[in-house]
Amino acid sequence: MIGLVDANNFYVSCERVFDPFLEGKPVGVMSNNDGCIIARSAEMKAMGIPMGIPSFKLESLRKRGEIYLKSSNYELYGDMSARLCQLLRDACPAVSPYSIDEMFIYLEEFSDKQCLTLGEWLRRRIRRHLGLPVCVGLAPTHTLAKLANHLAKTSPHYQGVCLLQAQSATTMALLKQTPVGSVWGIGRRLAERLAVNKIYTAWDLHEADLKQLRKRFSVVLARTALELRGTPCLHMNDLGQPRHRIMTSRSFGQPTGAKEEVHDALRRHAQRSAEKLRQQRSLTRAVMIFLNTNRHRRDQPQYYPHAMIPLPAPSDDTRTILEAVRQGLEQVYRPGYRFMKAGVMLLDLVDAEQHQLSLLSPPPRNRHPHLMATLDDINQRMGQGTISFGMTNADAAWQLRCAHRSKRYTTRWDELMQAGTHPGAIRECALRKQPLT
Repeated sequence: MIGLVDANNFYVSCERVFDPFLEGKPVGVMSNNDGCIIARSAEMKAMGIPMGIPSFKLESLRKRGEIYLKSSNYELYGDMSARLCQLLRDACPAVSPYSIDEMFIYLEEFSDKQCLTLGEWLRRRIRRHLGLPVCVGLAPTHTLAKLANHLAKTSPHYQGVCLLQAQSATTMALLKQTPVGSVWGIGRRLAERLAVNKIYTAWDLHEADLKQLRKRFSVVLARTALELRGTPCLHMNDLGQPRHRIMTSRSFGQPTGAKEEVHDALRRHAQRSAEKLRQQRSLTRAVMIFLNTNRHRRDQPQYYPHAMIPLPAPSDDTRTILEAVRQGLEQVYRPGYRFMKAGVMLLDLVDAEQHQLSLLSPPPRNRHPHLMATLDDINQRMGQGTISFGMTNADAAWQLRCAHRSKRYTTRWDELMQAGTHPGAIRECALRKQPLT
């Protein structure tokens, strides 16, 4: 049996863990630079506020106290996700993280009753130890587990835990009611192509001829149909394959044409990309940088340069990557342009343990793996950016706007929760005109 543990409204729930005042309130989390809404509480959804709406359109509601907007706090969300994953690993035979708020658990040789009991226990344990509300979907395959999780979220009957058997009447009815575009791995364009072939629901896909699916579409879609029938076609390793390229990019808080500020932003992205590279135990053979001006400002000159710098030997050393970034910036930078975005991409990745050195290549620079491992360990334990190469200006134009960001309670010593009355409790008592206790 496979289970999917999915945190409900994860970003909003993380905010509520440390600010109980937000419980039951319409809360939205904004994207980088407080641009648009990327996460909504159930209360905000009930107000009809759509996903992706620009934040400035909600400013009047925020000022009147009708909604509460928070800047994205990815450091906090990432740490809460890691804690959730560790809690599951302590209780389950095998765990495979799928996204920041979704983890698959694998319960071989568990009976249906044992799976349900474990799912209910996990739900209570996560709520007690992390404060996060989660739902658990259980089924014989990954695809059915996703549907079971959706049912656990939307149907009060299941109280957050739903188990589906492949051939049960409940599963058959669910497949007939589920649009094919809502099946895991099927996007809008594929759903439109399926509709041309009279496949409108998950049940239609369940009943489709596998040979025709492979011929007209792909082997992947045929496997999805098999998964709907209860035949496992995905494996845990399939969900965590190393990436073939790693990119870190971000829009600036304000446009800037200063070369030093652009270099600082690229340097920050390069260091983060190098950390990701080492996490998946890979080396990169080439580094690409790119810059973008604001394409919406037609009154300003436009420039979208990029440069790729091959490395003399595959490397995961941050210093080597930073030197390539510096060379790339020297190639593409031109004065007179105001840049709005910058990014770094690591290309042509190879396994760090299996790559072979070319006899024609110059000897590689000492990678100092212990130094890089020490840096990563300190930054993981003490907070991202605790140790970095080069200083950055906190007031630089490229720094993100985050006027409503909560504290990074779990990863920053200077932002730890303080004992005493929480600001949320003070606001609550002020609204209710009650004395603090």
